[in-house]
Amino acid sequence: MKIEQIYTGCIAQAAYYLESNGEAAIFDPLREVQTYIEKAAKDNAAIKYIFETHFHADFVSGHLDLAKKTGATIVYGPTAKPDFEAHIATDGEEFKVGNYTIKAIHTPGHTLESTCYLLNDENGKLHGIITGDTLFIGDVGRPDLAQSLTEELTQEVLASHLYDSLRNKIMPLPDDIIVYPSHGAGSACGKNMSKETTDTLGNQKKTNYALRADMTKEEFIKELLDGLGAPPAYFPQNVMLNIKGYESLDAVMDKALKPLTPALLKEVAQNSGAIVLDVRPQDDFVAGHIPGSIFIGLNGNFAPWVGALIRDVNQPLVLVVPEGKETEAITRLSRVGFDNVLGYLNGGMEAWINAGFETDTIRSVSPETFAEGLAENNLPVIDSRKPGEYSNGYVEGAVNIPLDFVNEQLAEVPAQGDFYLHCAGGYRSVIMASILKARGYHNMINVEKGFGGIKLTNVKISTAAGQPA
Repeated sequence: MKIEQIYTGCIAQAAYYLESNGEAAIFDPLREVQTYIEKAAKDNAAIKYIFETHFHADFVSGHLDLAKKTGATIVYGPTAKPDFEAHIATDGEEFKVGNYTIKAIHTPGHTLESTCYLLNDENGKLHGIITGDTLFIGDVGRPDLAQSLTEELTQEVLASHLYDSLRNKIMPLPDDIIVYPSHGAGSACGKNMSKETTDTLGNQKKTNYALRADMTKEEFIKELLDGLGAPPAYFPQNVMLNIKGYESLDAVMDKALKPLTPALLKEVAQNSGAIVLDVRPQDDFVAGHIPGSIFIGLNGNFAPWVGALIRDVNQPLVLVVPEGKETEAITRLSRVGFDNVLGYLNGGMEAWINAGFETDTIRSVSPETFAEGLAENNLPVIDSRKPGEYSNGYVEGAVNIPLDFVNEQLAEVPAQGDFYLHCAGGYRSVIMASILKARGYHNMINVEKGFGGIKLTNVKISTAAGQPA
């Protein structure tokens, strides 16, 4: 058996890589479970363990579904107290998988139960380390996600634990071992992650700011907490789902895969208070959508944005979805705990229009038209990118309202008169436009292709220092 055939970890991680890389490919945990089972059968092996590095916050882990389908044992590190059957490993405990050995090492910091897993081959040579959210490529896990569980677990206390875990448990390991983190660029579980998904520990010691050899604990805590924004609102809810358990995906699918006529969708939404969530490509939404619906497209960073913007995982939802994408949409919503889908629009927007119901659109212009219009009318510009993106280059005079803070900064949105709205590539600005329209703002003009397109025009670009970019 080869190292890559040791199927460990939580299956939500594969979903995360799809989301953070912006891929539109479907991630179906139950299908992946079946794939694992088939691989194991082909290798004449059984799936023995499901190793969890910690109670995840950004996704509902697939551990319970996987255990139910395979009979494998769920393993957590020391101090974990799940509300379901699991093996709680001791620090240094070893697990045999074929000729290989997996060793649990307790590395508190990101959370108290955070645990890494060392992979030893058949010759006893240390091959790599699964680091979970303790060590990323270019970063380490944020220490503020467990604060909601108890008042004593401040971010400073956890940051202190993380410093000790890195220095005493991980940095002394051989430089040539491979680091396998849970997340890559785009995750909200860190602030400076690389797009690379693996690296040697030795290279991380040279390049990762948090592993600087001469760094004091006080310097580590200061650097780690500096610029650490508030975590998405749905994170604590996902942590509790991963601790207490959740409804199986089979049951979620049975409830959610209900085709609704336009009239029935309208009735269900009104009677239940459901949000109409439109997950089609942004160009389709711009051209025509159900008034008051919220756009978050499947072709982008879908599930994390749903969690960040809708926030309450119990919020009822009805979907407008491209034909054939119903299962994908429901599955990806379930991976962040949104299991209260009440159905989807049968026949899509074509059926809605044919039924004679009202539609709405978003005014949208090309970057070239934006440049011409800005020179002529000097309308206000709202930039919906993250602060770090904004500071690296922005349209002179633009106001930064990050998408995930649109509700908190609603007072900064012009209530009267037209204004331009853009993001980096056109996805987030349409999400923000849909939220603003649902709140009664109809005076925005979306800029297609976002800042990427704007940079190719003659519009003046500045940086945070006030200098031309």
